[in-house]
Amino acid sequence: MVSEEHILHTLHGVNDPEVGVNIVDLGLVYSAEIKGDNVRIVMTMTTPACPMHSYLTEEVREAILVQYEEVENVSVELVWDPPWSPQMISEKGKRQLGWL
Repeated sequence: MVSEEHILHTLHGVNDPEVGVNIVDLGLVYSAEIKGDNVRIVMTMTTPACPMHSYLTEEVREAILVQYEEVENVSVELVWDPPWSPQMISEKGKRQLGWL
């Protein structure tokens, strides 16, 4: 059975191509909800004007659908509240960016 932990693990494989860090360590993924064969991802972008939003939401959908054959539908909801900030980046992400 798919769990939120499994989904987040899978999403560690989706990198923001502009910064080269995965979307989980960047703090872009707010939640992963599983109901039956449906997965709902709530996430944000670093800025509402991010040109990568279509690319990243499709990458999220594909990563989950390819990894878990029991998942039939993946919805990705982009939200702007709370707004993203660099403080949301994990320690691992900060190291990858050379901030630590």
